[in-house]
Amino acid sequence: MANTEDIIAGVQAAIEKDRDWVIGLTRDMVRIPSVNPKFEPDPEINRETEVQALLEPILKQQGFATEQWDALPGRPNLVGEWAGSEEKSLILCGHIDVVPVGAAKDWSVDPFGGDIVDGRLYGRGAIDMKSGVAACIAAARAIRNAGIALDGRLAIHSVVDEESGGFGAMDAVKRGKLARAVLVAEPTWGDVLPAEGGLEWVRVTIRGRAAHAGWRYNEIYPQAHEVGRLEPGVNAIELATRFLTALRHYELDRARARSHPLVPLGVNTINPGVIHGGAGLGANGLPNIMTNPAIIPDVAVIDLDMKFLPNESAADIRRDFEAFVHHFAQTDAWMRHNPPTIQWELGGLHFPPMNTSVDHPLVTSLVARKGAIGRKPAIKGFVAVCDAAHYAGAGVDGVIFGASGDGFHGKDEYVDIESLVETTKVIAATIIDWCGVR
Repeated sequence: MANTEDIIAGVQAAIEKDRDWVIGLTRDMVRIPSVNPKFEPDPEINRETEVQALLEPILKQQGFATEQWDALPGRPNLVGEWAGSEEKSLILCGHIDVVPVGAAKDWSVDPFGGDIVDGRLYGRGAIDMKSGVAACIAAARAIRNAGIALDGRLAIHSVVDEESGGFGAMDAVKRGKLARAVLVAEPTWGDVLPAEGGLEWVRVTIRGRAAHAGWRYNEIYPQAHEVGRLEPGVNAIELATRFLTALRHYELDRARARSHPLVPLGVNTINPGVIHGGAGLGANGLPNIMTNPAIIPDVAVIDLDMKFLPNESAADIRRDFEAFVHHFAQTDAWMRHNPPTIQWELGGLHFPPMNTSVDHPLVTSLVARKGAIGRKPAIKGFVAVCDAAHYAGAGVDGVIFGASGDGFHGKDEYVDIESLVETTKVIAATIIDWCGVR
């Protein structure tokens, strides 16, 4: 029987010889518009079901037992599995939803044309991340075509909704679609990313007291506390401005005091992304009236995007932030008795951190296999978030590794074709390293 290195060399040679297959699959996927309907609802471009319908027969042809189910209404996940040992089980994961095109006139190519120009395959989703899904399937196909039987169970997860919170991967995790390790083929430009910070969306609601703006002087200038004095208003928007100033200092303090070796210093930011101010708190958690400046507003709602480090826990982050809000409220006589409220997992969004060891076998395999056929990759952390977080939150060791390209979430998105083929070769080798051969 051939040794592992000979087996891997044979599989990689087959991928090179049949390189048009992974390029063609990527192209076919790009040509099916699968814009996340949460961003732009339109049946003409919300065609995730067609992408999964393209992929499922391909997986079946490679001997995968497949399953589809709706993770969200009309939005199916697709999972394929080869049976094998749980001890060496591995998930290859990618998402098929894409962000909107934006202004098509700003593109120099058809956003869903799959044009190939100067070694680049263009189109929405080309790099983020239909090429990653194609690379995973092509890697497994090459192993299958070589007649190799893996020892460990191999699963391919083609999921929806990563671009708006990862509810596809979250649903797969809830259904127990787990393994010992997961490789998410997001674009990494050939680097190996075993760490990713966590993310919380949190809403802070600050309450004031509504009153007529004509009596604003009664609120902000010294008035005698006489019998019969009109009850002064309390301007929630002004309280919110004070809160945002305090939040900026809190953000600076936590960013300076904490770090992780694989991510940039200060990546644990708190972004005030949305603010609503007005009068009358509605059932939807927002002010009922936001168009009348003659009312002293009694509601200010601030939505925050809060990142934290790979080596921090969501429980600790929440406890620390809640303590900050409490102490801020103690600085004001009104807020001491009417403290701001905090809502975690706004919109159901929550990304756990991922902090896989740099010495993990999946990491060392990717580094070695990538270095053997290209430049030596860097080991670093992911500064954004992706579906790897949801598997990591369920105890699955995760790594992010994928191709090179540009234009994701912008115009003229593309994947570099050479990097796509190389990524397929590396993933195939790592599958064999991790799962082993029977």
